[in-house]
Amino acid sequence: MALENKLGIIDSAELACAEERISKTRALELFETGMLETFEVGTFEGLAKIHKYLFNEIYDFAGKIREVNISKGGFRFAPVMYLEAALKHIDRTPQSNFDEIIEKYVEMNAAHPFREGNGRSARIWLDMILKKEIKQVIDWSKIDKEDYLLAMERSPIKDIEIKVLLRYALTDKIDDREIYIKGVDASYHYEGYNLYKTGNLKNEQ
Repeated sequence: MALENKLGIIDSAELACAEERISKTRALELFETGMLETFEVGTFEGLAKIHKYLFNEIYDFAGKIREVNISKGGFRFAPVMYLEAALKHIDRTPQSNFDEIIEKYVEMNAAHPFREGNGRSARIWLDMILKKEIKQVIDWSKIDKEDYLLAMERSPIKDIEIKVLLRYALTDKIDDREIYIKGVDASYHYEGYNLYKTGNLKNEQ
C-alpha cells in the first residue's frame, strides 16, 4: 500500500513515480528561483521549508514533524517523544567547520524528522550549510550509492567514514547549476528513484 497522499494514488510504484517527477521539479525550482537562498541555514526550520517545498503537492505532512516512530534496516530513528528536543539540540549544534557540519548532518539523519523524504531534503540542507560556512558544496555524483549508504548506516557510532567520503567530493563550484542538478539526481538514486533526469523535467511539464 502507498503512503496516504494528496494525489489519491493507492499503488506504491505509481506514487514513487509521481513523487520523483514532482519533487525533482520542485528541487530544480528551489535553485533556479533563488528561493533556497532565503531559507535559514543549519536549522530545522530551514530544513522544514525545503521539505515542504519539495513534497507539499504530494503529502499533507510536508514540512511537519512526524507523529509516528520509524525505522530503516533495523535502525530506529529518534522516538517521537524525544524528537522536538533532539531538533532543538541540533539547532544549537555548531557548524563552523567541515567536521562540525558533518556531525550536525549525522545527527539530523538520526533524528529523521519527517515521515518520508528525509534524506533528499537533508542533503540539500547540508549543502546549504557547507556553502555558507566553508564556501564549498558536495558533488554528490562522485559518491557511490553503496559507499554512501554504508557510511551513513555506521555514522551514528563512528562518523569518520562519512566524513572521508564527503570531504573527497567537495567542490568550490557552489553556484553551479550542473553540480546542483547532478546532485539531486544522485541524491534520489541513493533512495531508489531513477526514472527522471532533473535537468529534463522542465521539458516534460
